[in-house]
Amino acid sequence: MKLSKEFKVGLFMVVGLTLLYFGFNFLKGIDFFSSSNKYYAIYQNVDKLTESNQIFLNGYAVGRVSNIQIQQTRDRVIVELDIDSDIVLTDSSIAMLNGELLGGRFIQLDMRKGTKILKAKDTLQSEVAKGIMDFITQSAEPVASNLTTTLEKVNELLDGLKGNSKHLDTLFGRLQATPGLLNKTLATANTNMNDLGVEFKTVAGNLNHTLAELKPTLANLHQLSDSLKVMELNGTVKKAQTSLNKLNETLSRLNKGDNTASKLLTEDTLYVNLNKLLVSIDSLAKHFNKNPRHFLAPLGKSSRKIEKEVAQQRKEEEAKKKQ
Repeated sequence: MKLSKEFKVGLFMVVGLTLLYFGFNFLKGIDFFSSSNKYYAIYQNVDKLTESNQIFLNGYAVGRVSNIQIQQTRDRVIVELDIDSDIVLTDSSIAMLNGELLGGRFIQLDMRKGTKILKAKDTLQSEVAKGIMDFITQSAEPVASNLTTTLEKVNELLDGLKGNSKHLDTLFGRLQATPGLLNKTLATANTNMNDLGVEFKTVAGNLNHTLAELKPTLANLHQLSDSLKVMELNGTVKKAQTSLNKLNETLSRLNKGDNTASKLLTEDTLYVNLNKLLVSIDSLAKHFNKNPRHFLAPLGKSSRKIEKEVAQQRKEEEAKKKQ
């Protein structure tokens, strides 16, 4: 069966148009071999967002903008989002409209934990990311306000200088007369300095004469202080010698060994007895802790009963150790 040329041409056109349709949509970002869900986001201004702009999650493309509709009555824009069905969105997820430095627009998904999972055709929360110009504007506003304030203060300062110009002229006039007054003052001060120098020389001569008269008196005081020092030193030496003699007597008595203090230093009998006493007290305390009934019973117990109980306790302790 032969096919006519018209049929072949028509078939070729249909196949070509089909491939063109699928290729065009593929270039727009439509993937015919993966399932997706449609969601909606509402913005006041989409800032040149167009259809087929991509949707990113952590920098990976997970969908595209499939449709944009404007509602003039409510002054808002509804954006239809075509997102892969593998992406799970919650009621806290945010569709943030963002842009590149050169002007391209895209939507960035901000995944957050929510109370429920959104279904297809639900509406996402929407936000618009701040651009570089917004940051520049925010940073420039404080600088501009400070510059305006500074200019106002400079104007006030200039106005004040204009009003004080007359006072400055008066001040400069007075300054011109100041050198003459200063020269008069220096001349008067020079005369006074000469008089003061003469008086100072007179006082210095009198002081030298007075010091010459005081030299014998100072020599006598020096001799008197030396004598006092020698007297005090002799008394101190005698007292120290007496103390050393008494110390030597005490040490000799301790070395003889005929008194209590020397016996305490040379014999260990007291140490041995105290050690035995402490051992006995320790044994008695341990026995009291283990068998308080031997001491606190109303009528007490005989020594045989105490020995039997002690032997029984030892047997029990040995049996426990063997186990």
